[in-house]
Amino acid sequence: MNIRSGEALLLLVFVFFSSHLSGQPAELSQYNVVWRSQSHNSSESMPCGGGNIGLNVWVENGDLMFYIAQSGTFDENNTLLKLGRVRVHCTPNPFAGRFFRQDLILKDGFVSITGSNKNVKGTITIRCDVFHPNIHVDIQSNKLISTKVTYENWRYQDQKLRKGENFESSYKWDPYRSHATLKDDISFQKNGILFYHRNKSDSTIFDFTVHQQRMDSVKSEMFNPISHLTFGGMLIGRNMHPDGTHQGIYVDTPYKGWILSSNAPSHLAHFDIVLLTKQTATLSQWKTDLDKGLAQMQDSLQYNENASVKWWHDFWNRSFIIINPKNTDHHQIAWQVGRNYQLFRYMLGCNAYGKWPTKFNGGMFTFDPVFVDSTKHFTPDYRNWGGGIFTAQNQRLVYYPMLESGDFDMMKPEFNFYLNNLHNAELRSKVYWGHQGACFTEQIEDFGLPNCSEYGWHRPANANPGIEYNPWLEYLWDTSLEFCHMILQTQLYNHNNIARYIPLITSCLKFFDQHYQYEAKHLGSKALDGQGHLILYPGSAGETYKMAYNSTSTISALTTVTKELLALPTGYLDTATVSELRSFQKRIPPISLRECDGHKTISPAKVWARVNNSENPQLYPVFPWGIYGIGCPHLNIALNTWKYDPDVKKFESYIGWKQDNIWAAHLGLTQEAKRLTELKLANSQRRFPAFWGPGFDWAPDHNWGGTGMIGLQNMLMQCVGTKIYLFPAWPKNWNVHFKLYAPYQTIVEGELENGQIKALSVSPQSRTKDVINMLTQNVQ
Repeated sequence: MNIRSGEALLLLVFVFFSSHLSGQPAELSQYNVVWRSQSHNSSESMPCGGGNIGLNVWVENGDLMFYIAQSGTFDENNTLLKLGRVRVHCTPNPFAGRFFRQDLILKDGFVSITGSNKNVKGTITIRCDVFHPNIHVDIQSNKLISTKVTYENWRYQDQKLRKGENFESSYKWDPYRSHATLKDDISFQKNGILFYHRNKSDSTIFDFTVHQQRMDSVKSEMFNPISHLTFGGMLIGRNMHPDGTHQGIYVDTPYKGWILSSNAPSHLAHFDIVLLTKQTATLSQWKTDLDKGLAQMQDSLQYNENASVKWWHDFWNRSFIIINPKNTDHHQIAWQVGRNYQLFRYMLGCNAYGKWPTKFNGGMFTFDPVFVDSTKHFTPDYRNWGGGIFTAQNQRLVYYPMLESGDFDMMKPEFNFYLNNLHNAELRSKVYWGHQGACFTEQIEDFGLPNCSEYGWHRPANANPGIEYNPWLEYLWDTSLEFCHMILQTQLYNHNNIARYIPLITSCLKFFDQHYQYEAKHLGSKALDGQGHLILYPGSAGETYKMAYNSTSTISALTTVTKELLALPTGYLDTATVSELRSFQKRIPPISLRECDGHKTISPAKVWARVNNSENPQLYPVFPWGIYGIGCPHLNIALNTWKYDPDVKKFESYIGWKQDNIWAAHLGLTQEAKRLTELKLANSQRRFPAFWGPGFDWAPDHNWGGTGMIGLQNMLMQCVGTKIYLFPAWPKNWNVHFKLYAPYQTIVEGELENGQIKALSVSPQSRTKDVINMLTQNVQ
């Protein structure tokens, strides 16, 4: 590869054109998922959702079935509970015959099922409201049919968690006590079915963790999202009546079902589910709020449906990557890559407006765990690595791709997660060390403290109470800066007003400044080293290079976030803050380099004590921090790191959260980026093509999908300063129609065919001068 120090010829071809480069891509319909046979079980389900709802939809033995999930349904143990399962049975049954079809209609964001059995034909549509927590199901048939809708719940009684099942909660490997998932309340109400779970107010995982971590003195002022939380909803059927209950077993789990049956056979049947997840002082207040939601839904059903369809149309118009659009051979890997990019983005769109971020370990689309791991015969609530635990290194990979896809509104749940927990993180620094700054750890709970199991069950009496007693996680607290970086990038990309997040960002930086001066003064007599820099020890480079001195991932994060913060438009920072940041900037140590096989490379840290995992934080200055790479100084050092660092090659993979495909793209390594991205985004081994995993976590693996999206975007486009590098690692034999976002409120849409730009639109047009076509360079 030969790129002349980041310089390239200015793009000579600009076509300001045609209407066919605006509006929803015509090629999107080819990515609809179509199944022509029923499913065998929940692992062969299809995602459907919107707003903050996720459904796993499938048809089994002629019955429509779907699991219900909603953002933020955390129980007392911080298990992310599903809200139950729905089963629909029709008599006579059009879906039990030889003709069957199930479609995910991406354009409009819904699932359609059609069937024919003898002379009975039927259609079911399942939709989720984007702007209200409502689910709508319509059933139509050419003959009169009777419909039975059953709400099925496996938590109709308390359930003691079995060995290994604790891993769905925050207690994980608690060796001291057994735990139970407490029962839901389900009953027939008003010719419908009311179901809910209300958390206890004073004996939750929050209470336990605060006491375990010696934070009782400030408990009353801490953010607590678990206490008084109630979640559930109401299922109501049009022209239906309660028809008793029954019990059964699905896969491994006994359940009880509450049945609504149609009053009389009909050509049309319809039922709705209205959900509510909310903290309220009393249960009666929650029920009142649920009634308001029911009334609103009934008053504006058609209006809400139209608004949701429009939202999906706008979503697909906003951004897309269509590969080889004229060659729709589903067996072609390049076509699968383009299709699965779109499918995963759809899955992310289903939690666009959730209060809580999309979870890395399955999002809202987990299914019966035995189909992920044959040893785990647990309930559908199970997922590895917990429900209320947000593993920061994994979560970041779910949200980075939303920058270039222009999904800035969808990033707010992740940003607000940190903002809501800012005070709790600052209290950690105050209680444990008496200094300022927000201390966010890895494996963080939804209330901002370390997970109780990762904090350590067997802690020595003299262990520092602010440190996780854990060989992977000790001193790992720089990932919060990646979310600060994303916040700052939304201002750069979309001119978002980020004023409310400035205290979060400055507090995260302040922690490193004050804490490492505090640590140095405890270890010796000086707060800084001989060059006036912070002594970042003890530290950590990811989970891999432990007891590190001057971790490269930490230095890169501090350098980039401080630089971006100081570059904000006038009005965000006052004079005193600017002065403090400039002073802090001078205290950030430089990135350490080392020689590998006679070549200068980026070092993971200045020194470290042991290697504990298989990450490559020596490449974090490439991504996410943008210090090295195409268009940046010293690209050769980053390339040497990729080629000659023995750990980089040893740890290379495409599985799960592995980022090698992204780094290859940022280094302009076209063939490597292509190979790794094909492995990332090729069809999963499950029926739904984007249900990857479990990888290192669970299925569907959302950090697997996120890294795939990021890598594909970066193969197409990378932005450095004001420059927009097009096709920096794009194979010339991949035709593409794309629309992506760049900094300074810039949108780039183009078509590449046979290695030539067929059409290109840059908005605003003034940014055209900043576009550089890397296909004109000598890049392998």
